[in-house]
Amino acid sequence: MNVSAAGSAEIPVDGQQPPHGHAHGSLSKLMVGAIGIVFGDIGTSPIYAFRETFAGHHTLRPDALHIYGVLSLIFWSMLIIVALKYVTIIMRADNKGEGGSLALLALINRSAAQGEKKKWTMGIVMLGVFATALFYGDSMITPAISVLSAVEGLTTVQAGFAPYVVPTAIGILVGLFAIQSRGTAKVGLLFGPIMLVYFATLAVLGGVHIVKHPAVFLEMLNPLNAFKFYFAEPLPAFIAMGSVVLAVTGAEALYADMGHFGRRPIKFSWLFFVMPALLINYMGQGAMLLSQTPAEALETVKNPFFFLAPETLRLPLVILATLATIIASQAVISGAFSVTQQAIQLGFIPRLRITHTSEHAAGQIYIPVVNWALMVMVILLVVMFGSSSNLAAAYGIAVTGAMLIDGVLISVVLFSLWKWPAWKAIPLLFIFFTIDILYFGANLLKVPDGGWFPLLIGAIAFTLLTTWAKGRKLMIDRMAEASLPIEVFIKSAASSATRVPGTAVFMTTSMTGVPHALLHNLKHNKVLHERVMLLTVRIEDVPFVIGDRRIETKDYGSGFFRVILRYGFMEEIDVPAALAKVKGIGTVCKMMDTSFFLARQTLIASARPGMAIWREKLFSWMLRNAESAMEFFKLPTNRVVELGSQVEI
Repeated sequence: MNVSAAGSAEIPVDGQQPPHGHAHGSLSKLMVGAIGIVFGDIGTSPIYAFRETFAGHHTLRPDALHIYGVLSLIFWSMLIIVALKYVTIIMRADNKGEGGSLALLALINRSAAQGEKKKWTMGIVMLGVFATALFYGDSMITPAISVLSAVEGLTTVQAGFAPYVVPTAIGILVGLFAIQSRGTAKVGLLFGPIMLVYFATLAVLGGVHIVKHPAVFLEMLNPLNAFKFYFAEPLPAFIAMGSVVLAVTGAEALYADMGHFGRRPIKFSWLFFVMPALLINYMGQGAMLLSQTPAEALETVKNPFFFLAPETLRLPLVILATLATIIASQAVISGAFSVTQQAIQLGFIPRLRITHTSEHAAGQIYIPVVNWALMVMVILLVVMFGSSSNLAAAYGIAVTGAMLIDGVLISVVLFSLWKWPAWKAIPLLFIFFTIDILYFGANLLKVPDGGWFPLLIGAIAFTLLTTWAKGRKLMIDRMAEASLPIEVFIKSAASSATRVPGTAVFMTTSMTGVPHALLHNLKHNKVLHERVMLLTVRIEDVPFVIGDRRIETKDYGSGFFRVILRYGFMEEIDVPAALAKVKGIGTVCKMMDTSFFLARQTLIASARPGMAIWREKLFSWMLRNAESAMEFFKLPTNRVVELGSQVEI
């Protein structure tokens, strides 16, 4: 849905396709960049996924039946969920080159607004918003479990390091969040090479042990091993899926980060480098356990990833793994900034202060409120849970919930947008939903052990997002009820009011009627400027808006003009820069001769139909704490006048 400057839903406008925001360069260069940014989350899963399946809260004996069954589940999950569902199908559903739940939601809503499947719109919006809400829970757990699991590798070097694991992890995380305001452009140059070394190390360590037990290769590829595990021990196999899914956490990041690199670099990097390296490492962990006595395997399975390396190389492996988890955490934090920016532009979150940390890369942003809130929650998680094994109990439910929702959204895309025939779509969707439901169901068993945390965060975020969107719409509707037609106003006021030199720009969310700020200004100051512009900023359902679609003007006569500025949901809004390019309104706008008038509403909670009182009060609190429109739209501070009014919703 299109969103106006204040966050109200509008109907999108068709037009030419804007350019995507992908990085430019050779395929190999983009692949290295994608390996450094996109695959951090899923790439660090071998550190804890295999361990948690066997030595987590629900243990399994590390014998042939269980090892081959788990390896088979990991292989086919990666193949079906990541390679087929996300890389092959969902990544084709891009919104002008951008991916992610909100981009997919905007794509579907644009189709709905054009007359297709309108009855699905509200339910689809709620699902997309809930997937976004779950993402915030995931973005808190990922840095905590990743860094903590890597630092725990120190105990495989020297058991005496155990008391220092949590403080070290906290120190690393605090440092990571502290540098966010400086941007990641320079550090990002190192991400690709470090992750290349990391994935190559995964493959080498795994390959060394596969040579000692080569049968593990064919056994992993054999889907019958997964079924044997299920038939032999149905309940333990179902419970084990709650940990096996940790091997594919981060799959949704491939889709969300598509806008940075494009589909082909991510696809090729996954199929020809990342997935083989991960599978070889998982096979190596299984082969190592199968090569040991039962007593040795029971000890090794407590941290099989680090035991892959000989003792002399274990400390370098811990350092490399820690660097990889820092990179994975950085990607999640940057993703939280990006998702928040999209949510602000699409009208689900109040305006927040956004700082651009790069003059060249528009996607590199920093949002202080999100950064420090994430840091506090991540530190609390590390302290509360104390170990990556305990955190693993909380991890997965947000990811599997988001995967399940993505399945619903892609179903709409297959039938409504792409017009796939039923015989082609239904079997594929049946496979996806069967796997997603099994994984989500297995993770529901984790709720008492910590799975409640991401669900709680998701519920809070969902409440905030929907309250803001609903409250903003109600407020605009209430203000429109008393709106005066602009033509009537011009006829009555233009001839009688005193006109003063200069330009007055009145920011308004409505395309009709007279802005409240204009009425209040005339009432109190008794004057009108020679040129009066009614300015609306609209956020489109596309990432970028270019060309003639950016600016639209209408001349009402008597010095009154309506100007519409359109931006994509991935773009930075700069009103003064845009006004300098506006044509058809007389002379060029000079900031020293222009005054911007903003309306600041004070809400009065009431029993009128719309929202519950507690949600009205919550919305009022969010409105009071929103970033100033002056800063959000980059208006010159010495040229802004704010006029207040009271609105009862």
